[in-house]
Amino acid sequence: MPIYEFRCLSCNNCFELLAVRKDDTMEMKCPKCDGEQVERVLSSVGYVMGSGSSGDTSKAKVTSKSCSSGTCATIDIPGPTR
Repeated sequence: MPIYEFRCLSCNNCFELLAVRKDDTMEMKCPKCDGEQVERVLSSVGYVMGSGSSGDTSKAKVTSKSCSSGTCATIDIPGPTR
């Protein structure tokens, strides 16, 4: 069951909506101001990696660098490639 995050364009309130089934209809309305102009926002995610040896290619690898918005990171997760 996916949870979608939205931001109200009237009051800037962020809220979540739960989609129980694929064919369900959701009321796209801000719970704070009842505004109907909302936009979907990207949800933040968390990823925790265990410690491992640096030469182990079966573990995920994080590469960080500075960018205009602060620090950017790329996560390489091992697995099959196309």
